[in-house]
Order: sequence, then structure tokens, then C-alpha cells
Amino acid sequence: MEMARHAFNYMPVISEIERRNKALFAFLMLTGARDGAVASLRLKHINMIDGCVYQDARDVKTKNSKTFTTYFLPVDPEYLTCFKQWVTYLNRDKLFGPDDPLFPPAKIKPVEGEFKVVGLERETYKNANAIRSAIKEAFTRADLSPFTPHAFRKTLVK
Repeated sequence: MEMARHAFNYMPVISEIERRNKALFAFLMLTGARDGAVASLRLKHINMIDGCVYQDARDVKTKNSKTFTTYFLPVDPEYLTCFKQWVTYLNRDKLFGPDDPLFPPAKIKPVEGEFKVVGLERETYKNANAIRSAIKEAFTRADLSPFTPHAFRKTLVK
């Protein structure tokens, strides 16, 4: 838990993508959700009032296609604060609706002859590769051994 908190603290929040990645890290600490499911979550699956995620197998890539509810775990309050700020940002600033992704991929377009991030897509990730990469980068940035999102599940269980 201490290593995760250390990596979380080292994550920058200057760009929109960096804020997304930090919220993603916080969400994994709050829920221990599988990375494949996280990649397919939409805003409609999040209930901030009850502090839970409804993983509806009709739209979320859950293990064995099972539908279930995951409640936020009582971990460091900084994780919940970060995640709440992200959800608020998507709703208020980006005007995302219930069917938009919780952790949208970067929208990349050519700008002056170079490909640049110009915003966020309104579709979910096709797989969890980018999620794994963001978590690995967080630990590497903090000069720690890289962990996978699945390691969060094991840590939270212990």
C-alpha cells in the first residue's frame, strides 16, 4: 500500500491525459477492478452517491460475463478525492454523458505536421493495454518496480 501511495504521489496532473491516468490509478485502488472491465466502463456505471460501480456484463467486459456491483474500498481518502474530481471534470467541463467512457482514450490528430493529443475520445478502449502501460509508468516514474493493475487486486485483498 505504501508503494502504491508513493507512486500515486509522483504522478503529474498537468495535462488532461495525466489527470486521467492519476484518476485511473485511484479508481484501481478504490475498487481492485480488473483492467479489462475498467477499459470498458462508462460514466453510467459509476454511482458516486453510494460509492460503487455497477459492472453490467451487457456493456462491461467482466470475467465470465457476470454482472455485479463493486463498492469503493476504505483506502486512503486521497484516492476518492482524485477520482471524484475526474468524474466531475468529465461531466461538467467535458460535457460527457452517461454513455461516454469513464477513462477515455486520447484523441490524436495531425497538427502542423505532427501527431498530437487534441482531447479525449468518446469511445472506450478496445483492450486494457493502455491501462497497464499507465500503471507501469506511474511506478517507474517513482523509481519503483513496475506493477500491473492485477497486483492492485492482490494488494487490496491482503
